[in-house]
Amino acid sequence: MATVVSEPACARTVHDIASCFCSKKWHSCLVKKQQPHAHTLRCLLRIRACNSMPNKKDIYKQVGLFSLKRKIEDAVLRAEMFASTALEMEEATWIKQEEMVRDFDMWDDPVKSNDILVKLANSAKVVDSLKDLKYKVEEAKLINQLAEMNAIDSGLYKQAYETSLDVSEILDQYEMSKLLKGPFDMAGACMVIKAGPNGIYPKLWAEQLLSMYLRWAKRQGYEGRIVDKCLFKNGGINSATIEFEFECAYGYLSGEKGVHYLIRGSPDESSQLEASSATVDVIPMFLENSCDLEINSEDLIISSPSTHGEDNRQTDLAVCVQHLPTDISVQSSGERSQFANKMKALNRLQAKLLVTAREQGVASIKNIQKDKIVSLWQEETRRYISHPYKAVHDVKTGFEVPDLNYVLEGNIGSLIAAHINTRVMS
Repeated sequence: MATVVSEPACARTVHDIASCFCSKKWHSCLVKKQQPHAHTLRCLLRIRACNSMPNKKDIYKQVGLFSLKRKIEDAVLRAEMFASTALEMEEATWIKQEEMVRDFDMWDDPVKSNDILVKLANSAKVVDSLKDLKYKVEEAKLINQLAEMNAIDSGLYKQAYETSLDVSEILDQYEMSKLLKGPFDMAGACMVIKAGPNGIYPKLWAEQLLSMYLRWAKRQGYEGRIVDKCLFKNGGINSATIEFEFECAYGYLSGEKGVHYLIRGSPDESSQLEASSATVDVIPMFLENSCDLEINSEDLIISSPSTHGEDNRQTDLAVCVQHLPTDISVQSSGERSQFANKMKALNRLQAKLLVTAREQGVASIKNIQKDKIVSLWQEETRRYISHPYKAVHDVKTGFEVPDLNYVLEGNIGSLIAAHINTRVMS
C-alpha cells in the first residue's frame, strides 16, 4: 500500500487503479476470500480519490496570492505613470532654488534668506522621497518576478506586497502635499487633547488618542513633542498638548479638530452601549516667521492657573490667556519660565484668532462674531466603534475603516486624505 500512496497524484487515476483491481487476477484472489486484501483495496481507492481532488487550502492560497499580485502590479503601474514626471518637476524646482541661494546675498535680508533655505531643504526632501519611490518600484518588480520564477512563493509575494504598500504611501503623501493650498496648511501644528466628563473611561480614551497621533507622526518620520500632559489620578490623562514641528503638519491634522467618540460595550456586560469622548483642537504653529498679528492688551486676561501634571514645577509656571471679545482661551505650561509660557500662549491665541476669522470669512479679528464660534463639543469628527463590531467611522467625510486596532496604531493616513479631498472639493 505504501508504494501506491507515494506515487504522484497525477500519475494514475482512480479509474486506472480500479481497472487493475478489477482484473481477473485480483478477481481470483477475491474469490479465494482474502478479506484483508479487499479492505486494503477500499482504503487505497479512498486515498487515491482524495489525492486526485484539489486541496481547498491550496486553492484559497492561490487565489490570495493572485489578489496580492494584482495589488502589487496596480501600485507599480501607478508609480511608473507618475513618479518620473513628478521627479523631473521637483528636481527642476530644486535646481532653481539652488541658483537663488547662489545668487542671493544671504546677509542682506536674514528673514528672506531663512525662507529660501527652508524651501530648499523641503525641495531636497521631496526629491529624495521620489528617488526612494523609484527604487522601491524596481524592488517590488524584481521580487514579483522572482516569485513567478519560483512558481508562486507566498513569502516573496508578501515581501513584494509590503514594498508596494510603501510605494503607495509615498505617492499618497506626495499627492496630499500638493493638495494643501490653504493659508496655514504649510505650518506646523499644536494639538490639544482633552478628556470628556464622567469617570475614568474618557481619560483612558484621551490617552489612547494621544498615543495614536504620536504613532502617526513617527510613521511620517517625525516626532510629536509632548509639551504638557496632565495625568488623571486613577489612570489616563485629563489633557495633553503635542507640538508637531514639521512642514504641512497643520494641513494634515486640521481635519482632526472636534469630538472623538469611542463606542464600547458596557462594563457590566449588559447589551447597552457606552460612549467615551475626548476633544481634539488643532492650532497652526508658524515655523518660519512668527505671526505679526497685533492684539489690544486691554482685550486680554492673563492668569496663572493651578494645574497638576507630570511635573509640578512646570505646571506651576502655566499661563492662560483669554481674549475677551471672542471668549477664546489658550494655555501653555511646557516652557521653563512663566515669560516663555506667556509668549507661547500669545502665539497660540494669535493663530487661533486667525483661523477663526478665516472660518467666519471676515478680514479682521475685530470682525469675529462671538456667537458664531462653534464649540469643539458641537463638532463631531469621528466614531471609533469597538462593540458590537470593530470599525472607525469619520462623521465629517463618511469615510470608514473596518479595522479599529489598525487605526489606533497610528494608521490614519486614509482618514486624513479623505478630509483633505473633502476640503479641496468644497
